[in-house]
Amino acid sequence: MSEELSKELKAAGLDLLSCMQCGTCTGSCPSGRHTGLNTRRILRDARKNRVAVLSDDALWLCTTCYTCQERCPRDIPITDALLELRRLAIKEGFMLPEHRRISEMVAECGHAVPLDEETKHKREELGLDPIPETVQKYSEALQEVRSLLKACKFDELTAEN
Repeated sequence: MSEELSKELKAAGLDLLSCMQCGTCTGSCPSGRHTGLNTRRILRDARKNRVAVLSDDALWLCTTCYTCQERCPRDIPITDALLELRRLAIKEGFMLPEHRRISEMVAECGHAVPLDEETKHKREELGLDPIPETVQKYSEALQEVRSLLKACKFDELTAEN
């Protein structure tokens, strides 16, 4: 996969070779201030075809706020590259358990954070419908979401290996 990594990124329109390692991405990352996310290191490792980057837990700490991408002096699509690296990581069987659980919840009920009974009750107390206008309210829509996820093999990608 080492040679494939840079080829896959380049094929996705994500040429990281113009990165001058200035550190603007890491310095402006709101998530990096509170976690072990070091965007610059991840990009460097990807650029150097270090496959270990795919199993790096820090890859999953990006909140996809796009701050790094907006501030990059070379206009490198950094967040897009991180998302592509995540896609490649999933393809190789790497995914944090928390992200795997969220994926399961999306497939199960159409939401990453489904409504619980307490929330439904609070909504009713506020004069709202217990379930908002989402796929959680409409079983046909939920079936459509499940069909789409199955068609794109989402369940296979996110299954525990």
